[in-house]
Amino acid sequence: MAFKIGPINLNAIAQGVGGLAFGSGDHGSEDDDSGVERLLDRISNGVLADDRRAAVAELQAVVAESGSAQLAFGAMGFPVLMSVLKEERDDVEMVRGALETLVNALTPIESTPGVYNEVQPASLNSELLSREAESISLLLSLLTEDDFYMRYYTLQLLTALISNCRTRLQEAILATPRGLTRLMDMLMDREVIRNEALLLLTFLTRDAEEIQKIVVFEGAFEKIFNIIKEEGGSEGGIVVQDCLELLNNLLRNNPTNQILLRETIGLQSVVSLIKLRKGIADGFTQQKTVNLLGALETVALLLAGSSDVEPTRDANRIANQTVFSQNKLLDHLLMLSVESRWAAIVVRCAALRCIGDLILGHAQNRDALGSRLLGDDPDVEPALNSILRIFLRTSSLQECIAAEFVFKCFCEGNPDGQMMLASTITPLPQSSLRGGKIMEDANRVSFGSILVQALISSEGQNDLEASCRAASILSHILKDNVQCKERVLRIQLEVPVSALSTPELLMPRIVKYLAVASPMSHKQETHDHTISNKKSMWPQPILLRLLVTWLADCPDAVNCFLESPAHLTYMIELVLSRSSAESVHVAGLAAVLLGECIVFNKATKDNRDAFMVVDAISQRIGLTAYFHIWEEMQNSPLFILAASASRLPKPLTRSTAAEAVGVSDVQDGEEQFETDKSSTSPVDPLLTSFYDAAFVNFIRHLEPLVREKIVELFSRPKSKVTIIPASLEQKSGESDSEYIIRLKSFMEKQCHEMQELLGRNAALADDLAKTKGDSNSFIKGHNSAMQGTANGITSRLEADNLRQELQETRNRIETLKAEKRNCEDEISTYKQLAGKYEADLKSLSDAYNSLEQTNYHLELEVKRARGGNESILPDLEAVREEGRQEAQKESEAELNDLLVCLGQEQSKVEKLCSRLTELGEDVDALLENIGDEGEVQGEDEEED
Repeated sequence: MAFKIGPINLNAIAQGVGGLAFGSGDHGSEDDDSGVERLLDRISNGVLADDRRAAVAELQAVVAESGSAQLAFGAMGFPVLMSVLKEERDDVEMVRGALETLVNALTPIESTPGVYNEVQPASLNSELLSREAESISLLLSLLTEDDFYMRYYTLQLLTALISNCRTRLQEAILATPRGLTRLMDMLMDREVIRNEALLLLTFLTRDAEEIQKIVVFEGAFEKIFNIIKEEGGSEGGIVVQDCLELLNNLLRNNPTNQILLRETIGLQSVVSLIKLRKGIADGFTQQKTVNLLGALETVALLLAGSSDVEPTRDANRIANQTVFSQNKLLDHLLMLSVESRWAAIVVRCAALRCIGDLILGHAQNRDALGSRLLGDDPDVEPALNSILRIFLRTSSLQECIAAEFVFKCFCEGNPDGQMMLASTITPLPQSSLRGGKIMEDANRVSFGSILVQALISSEGQNDLEASCRAASILSHILKDNVQCKERVLRIQLEVPVSALSTPELLMPRIVKYLAVASPMSHKQETHDHTISNKKSMWPQPILLRLLVTWLADCPDAVNCFLESPAHLTYMIELVLSRSSAESVHVAGLAAVLLGECIVFNKATKDNRDAFMVVDAISQRIGLTAYFHIWEEMQNSPLFILAASASRLPKPLTRSTAAEAVGVSDVQDGEEQFETDKSSTSPVDPLLTSFYDAAFVNFIRHLEPLVREKIVELFSRPKSKVTIIPASLEQKSGESDSEYIIRLKSFMEKQCHEMQELLGRNAALADDLAKTKGDSNSFIKGHNSAMQGTANGITSRLEADNLRQELQETRNRIETLKAEKRNCEDEISTYKQLAGKYEADLKSLSDAYNSLEQTNYHLELEVKRARGGNESILPDLEAVREEGRQEAQKESEAELNDLLVCLGQEQSKVEKLCSRLTELGEDVDALLENIGDEGEVQGEDEEED
């Protein structure tokens, strides 16, 4: 152990640390210090076991009640109790008391009101104990003991440690062999032990990828879902919440674990957690709400994909979407978000966001949502219509944002779906407008009819808010789809009453609503109106975002917008009327809209072309101020936040769960804003969801195009003079005086145009000289308007080439530097390897030399043995001769025996021959046949 008890003045140390925290004049602290020291002395030096146990019990009580005692114990007590845990395992009562004392030393004590301590004893003690890796290993070894309380107090102690020193404890547990395995075994223990181990693992797996991998390898998924099933699923208590938090820690930003979950346990277990029986309108407790939020967070993590991979190219995410679709996840999400209106708002919002993630970039799931019908006969309605009604009517801002997210995901990369929704937008009959509300028959009302009704029913502040919400949906339908933009551009809002009536189109109505919404952001009359004004602060940006989306890459929309001269004038006024931090976005989006009128303008008429727009900007705003407003918007916190926003949901923990459920109980938007009165506008959920990454990138790429277009227009200015007759010769019948007057008038008009052009270009050059970026290019363009464009364009091209070559050179230098660093790293590595090999070779050489010396000594000893003991060695030749003689004697004896046997056989043969002769047989013939048969038999045997 690293803890050692030495001959030190423990009382002096305790007084010093206690004085740091509580002051030197606190006599109670001195008493606690001496008392703690006395008890520790009894524990470490006591003779009787009962007396030592009693001292541990007293120390436990003192440390639990006094902060100064905790501080004194931290200065002198850890070595004593850790030695008890290490050396006295057999004394169960003693070990229990030591563990409980350590838990009390690491548990904060509520301080007296008005008393401030610079040092928190519990935190200081946690720091001291966690610094010793051997102490963590010792505590983990206690988990294998049979005693219940030893395991229980050990888990409590580790949990108290991780609350203050999580990173250090994670490293210590990873360094301990089988440390995590012992913790995972605790999940199969008794319920109390299991719950403590579950809470500890929840803390350990936060932002610790190595621990997550080991825990999953130890069967965490199976154990987690078994516990959830035992506790009753989403109907369970806080243990289910802890299980879901641990599960989400293992899945967050970890595609490997997500794949393992999908291919082993399957995603059906996740879907079953959010499955509700249809028609149940009660039993939605606060804990069940938290459990459903945890399960929905699991779904969101599996559908979010990797942050560094595009959603449409993330194979793991697409596989999760497909498996979820096969397990009917969409049905359960629609039940939670749309059909079950009695569910908590936060649950409905989370379910709507999961629907958006489920259909994003997945054609099969998008089609399933587009064709899904909700409700019972005869009140059946398309799911998209139901979500649109929720979006337009809800008083919850969070639910409004979540419902819009569904349409955003449905329309993104889905031109067929956008066209399908746009095709339902048709003119409304006058009868529906007079009634103020469209007919509520869901079977007969199309998606587009609901949308148009909300767009054009602006009669007050609430109706204008509905119009702005509908405009948000329309912007998603039109995004990156020129065909939809042109179709909606021609749609009349109302069916004409007669052929003489002029139809009103949607774009002029949107600009009209911009004018209606302009004074609303400045109304702050009473406290009662503050919240509603905060809600209505963003109608103008929302409507401007719709127009910006509509005009992008659509010359017909630009032409329609510029048909009315008032539209251009009003946009310029919006750019100039920046008076607060909120209006930065209004002015910035208006500037973007004017830039689109320049870049995407294909008109040839004088009052609608791009030159007219640039001329109006330069005279009314000034190009310096124009681009400064653009840059101001791009540098705003809201704009920067949108470019780096994360798609992952905020982790749901025990501390944040109560806050989430508290917000969910609020049913109207006004109270939701009151939950965070101290926050500034960029923190509001409406503002954080206003921009997205795609919209931000579009604006950033549009600015240089606008600058280049302005340079191009002013380098070749358009003449405003009237058409000159083909011939300036005197007409027939025209007097000389009339002819001279006509020529004079023409010359005066031309000179006037030239003077006006020179003055405007001089002012423009002076204006652009103050801007950053391409100011030199602008000035060269204006001078070339009067002196020729060849030199200016050539210089600009040369400058661009030089910039490009400079950038390429810088890139090459950076590449060479990187290669140099890599080479240096490789050289260093090879040097280390060479040193290692040299050391190994030296050790081998030393070993070889040692063996050579040993061998040499052994050979000398053998030679000495042979030289000094020759008489003792046996005479090998004599032994060999003796063996040869014995073998010869044995062979002669065997030969004699064979001869005797042969003689006996010969006598028998002779007797048989004589007998055969007596019987009249020819013995010689028989012997010949016997010889032939023997030869044949011998040949057969040889062949075999």
